[in-house]
Amino acid sequence: MTYKPVRTAGGTARTRGRPEQAANRAAQEVDEVAGTVEETRGTGSESDAARRRRRAQFLRELTEARELRDRVQPRRAKAARLRHAMRMRTFRW
Repeated sequence: MTYKPVRTAGGTARTRGRPEQAANRAAQEVDEVAGTVEETRGTGSESDAARRRRRAQFLRELTEARELRDRVQPRRAKAARLRHAMRMRTFRW
C-alpha cells in the first residue's frame, strides 16, 4: 500500500495508513495550540490582529467544511438551498 499525504481542513498534510504518525502529529498540533492559548492568556491582552487572524482561519475552515458537506450530500444541500430561498422570499423588509 502506498502512503499518500492527505490535506485536512486545517491545511496540514497527514499521512493515510500510518496511525502512529498521525497520532504523534495530532499531539504536536495540540501542544502548539495549547502553548499559544497559554501565551495569550498569560499576557492578558491579545492583539486585535492575532484575534482577527485566528477568526479568519476559523471562518475559512468552516466554509471549507460546509463545501465538503455539500459535495458529499448533494440532496441535502439542494434541500437546504431551496429552504433558504423560500425563507428569503417570504421575509418582509
